Amino acid sequence: MAVPFRRTSKTKKRMRRTHLKKSVGALTTCPKCGATLRPHRACTKCGYYNGKEVIATKEKEEN
Repeated sequence: MAVPFRRTSKTKKRMRRTHLKKSVGALTTCPKCGATLRPHRACTKCGYYNGKEVIATKEKEEN
């Protein structure tokens, strides 16, 4: 079984792991109200998706 001859330094270890970082997910804005949301999902603020109301929100029920 192979055994490393020397200990890997912190710098070398961290340089190797620079590509393992997490990336920020995609976000879009709602064309109706301007809220930020994930793509291909109904807006939780106004309840619209693709120009149609799909969710009845509390704000509309109060008005």
